[in-house]
Amino acid sequence: MYDLSNYEIKPEPIILGIESSCDETACAIIKGRKILADRIISSASEQALYGGVVPEIASRAHTDAVDEVVALALKDAGISASEVDAVAVTYGAGLLGALLVGLSFAKAFAYANNIPLIAVNHVRGHMAAAYLDDIDLKPPFITLLASGGHTAILHTKSYLEAEVLGGTCDDACGEAFDKVARVLGLPYPGGPNVQRMAQNGRACIDFPSALVRHGDGMTFSYSGLKTAIINYAHNASQKGEEINGADVAASFQKAAIDPLVKKTVECAISRGVTCVTAGGGVVANDYLRSSLTTACKAAGLKLVLPTKRYCTDNAAMIAAEGLSQYLAGNFAPMDINAKAAIKL
Repeated sequence: MYDLSNYEIKPEPIILGIESSCDETACAIIKGRKILADRIISSASEQALYGGVVPEIASRAHTDAVDEVVALALKDAGISASEVDAVAVTYGAGLLGALLVGLSFAKAFAYANNIPLIAVNHVRGHMAAAYLDDIDLKPPFITLLASGGHTAILHTKSYLEAEVLGGTCDDACGEAFDKVARVLGLPYPGGPNVQRMAQNGRACIDFPSALVRHGDGMTFSYSGLKTAIINYAHNASQKGEEINGADVAASFQKAAIDPLVKKTVECAISRGVTCVTAGGGVVANDYLRSSLTTACKAAGLKLVLPTKRYCTDNAAMIAAEGLSQYLAGNFAPMDINAKAAIKL
């Protein structure tokens, strides 16, 4: 019988995290904030054949991999399933079928071992990745979130509370990278390939900034930037001209990232906090990392950047967010369902 009525919360628990929101089947195990194991089985190479993630293929890949990836993580950590204190799993946002695979496995694992189930918001997992880089990190701080599905600047006030200060009104920054990659004929995944091409180019094309210049000054838009690049390439094609892809990539990268860096630092100063963190797949971008590092140093701000591995989808960040929820006693019921979209 699954019964947590006498369960005692431990100050430094062993938490097993599971992530399956897109094309990575991942499992990580942490004790406190120390990573004991971190495994990923990816179907990205298979998805690349189709130019992007195919939900049905991703779901089948997760089904094939989830048992193996958990077994590998337990082996790496040198523990048995019975030694795990709680299981944290992504329940949204993401591809519904893919989420259900990880969530179903996590429910079974929690039930079999009579331990708490912790439902983690994938986006909050990206925000929690900073705790893996600095195990002594404590709120408050400003968090820049930049991924394929979300772009926002937040005031992280506590381990559980974050105020959204600004964000995109349409497309996410990471999505824009992927769309621009297609315009430039680059393969999936688009973001890393745009960055590589940009390294050989000059930011010499005046594309519109991602910052909306009216209203509150904290709203971003990537739809117009994408359209500007599509039109630039189309107009060149109509004239029979060949575009310089490296210059386009570098110019796009600058227009997409500079406003995020500028506003993140401004938010830290205006809110009177001394630390900035960042999370999400776009934070693996070298231009963003170097720009944010330079800007924070100039402003006298501490910067905590997760290693690139923990910027992209992984289970260690899910376990890290799970730890905060665990210590607060926020356990999920067994009838919780996966959600393709959830609020931050």
